[in-house]
Amino acid sequence: MSDVKYKRVLLKLSGEAFSGNTPFGIDAPTTARIAKQIGNVIAMGVEVAIVVGGGNIWRGAQAAKDGIDRVTADYAGMLATVINALALQDALEREGIITRTQSAIVIEQVAEPYLRRRAIRHLEKGRALILAGGTGNPYMTTDTAAALRAVEVEAGVLLMSKNNVDGVYNADPHKSPTARKFEHLTFIEALNMRLQVMDSTALSLCLENNLPIIVFDLQAERSLERAISGEHIGTLIDREK
Repeated sequence: MSDVKYKRVLLKLSGEAFSGNTPFGIDAPTTARIAKQIGNVIAMGVEVAIVVGGGNIWRGAQAAKDGIDRVTADYAGMLATVINALALQDALEREGIITRTQSAIVIEQVAEPYLRRRAIRHLEKGRALILAGGTGNPYMTTDTAAALRAVEVEAGVLLMSKNNVDGVYNADPHKSPTARKFEHLTFIEALNMRLQVMDSTALSLCLENNLPIIVFDLQAERSLERAISGEHIGTLIDREK
């Protein structure tokens, strides 16, 4: 623990993190690599909660644009996060890590209901805690769920993992060769520049609760361990100028 900067963290995994280089669904080797990284961090004595997205299976906002009722589309997206949570749970348990999955929507056959005090207890016992179902409410993104759960379980940092993007840029680095990476941003700068880090509700929640955010590339070697150890990787977003 002497080499660890954050004792308790919340890791946000987008749905795309599960698909790896495939266009859709869950890529088993990619999910196994994610589980191994999480296992290495837990072995360091860090308490880890994970909020999962579902964009690799279903996108509620896009479905709503295609004519599906927005509330129905969002609930379908919540179910997609449960699928990803179960895939990650299985991968973690294959690594020998004791894991608990909690869901904001009641689905007791496969996950516990989300209860803050029980969630904190799981973390204190050294279990990997997977949080599915977003906030349980339509119109709320899983980024907002990640910020909310991080505040609720008193995490020291919100780790926003990206796929093949090593931080926050002023343009899409895959499309613009002149895109510039930010090493550090304040919450206000990120909000004012409307950077696509996360939605404004999630950013505002982090600002109000002084919860720092690290945006980094999960696929980079030992990136999760390096972030938790305090090494500067990716982009740091906090209150300080």
